[in-house]
Amino acid sequence: MQKLMPDGSWFVGCGNMGGAMVEGWRKARVDLSGLTAISPSGRVIPGINVKTSIPKGSPIWCFLGFKPQMLEGIVPDLAPHIGEGTVVLSLLAGTEVASLRRHFPKARAIVRLMPNLPVSEGEGVTAIFSPDADEQLRSDIEALIETLGYAPWTSSDDELALTSTVAGSGPAYVARFVDAFAKAGAAAGLNPALARRLALETVAGTGLMARKSGEAMDALAKRVASPGGTTEAGLKAMDAEDGIDALVMRVVEAARERSDQMAAAARG
Repeated sequence: MQKLMPDGSWFVGCGNMGGAMVEGWRKARVDLSGLTAISPSGRVIPGINVKTSIPKGSPIWCFLGFKPQMLEGIVPDLAPHIGEGTVVLSLLAGTEVASLRRHFPKARAIVRLMPNLPVSEGEGVTAIFSPDADEQLRSDIEALIETLGYAPWTSSDDELALTSTVAGSGPAYVARFVDAFAKAGAAAGLNPALARRLALETVAGTGLMARKSGEAMDALAKRVASPGGTTEAGLKAMDAEDGIDALVMRVVEAARERSDQMAAAARG
């Protein structure tokens, strides 16, 4: 087991994303014996001590994994436990460091994490931002988060928000693409179950190949498409009218706009 998380750490609100991180750590054989999850539902999380309310004392690391709109209601009970020895690690979308610092003024450091759901398989992306983490803390956080996949540091709240519109929301967009791809295959005459598996394996395999080769996506597409062939015909249809680039731009911009709205609301 890897001892990468300090004993006496808390995970406040361990829902879908928090649960995905815990699952990824478990698969990476991270020692979670010193982690306490605080969940009003009391839902059992295998291998982790679960409390239905905030316990006594102060955590060493305190992960915030609840919905951003719940912050104001949770702060009165949680803030007194966040002292000079506590690192606050927030998963709250749209809640900037300054807002978190206002709520937890005594914290040793404020760290923002933006993970996506594939962290449950150790294949996720978790962007990190902290203006006040020292070199040792940055190293400790990296060691833990890199067990979940790619863990880039970002330079600001704004850059972290942008990574969320691509990586954080991205699995939903990819899932919708796979679904549309599968439906199109079924409509063309394939067995629906086969079409779904073909679409899923093709997307997964292409991603793996691209990651290993480092090849530009446009070059990879051209390598698949023979002049005058079926793939080229499909690509031309994909680029017709506004094209897929414009569609994805609208998708990312809509997510970014919502992120900005959430950040403004959190600032008060």
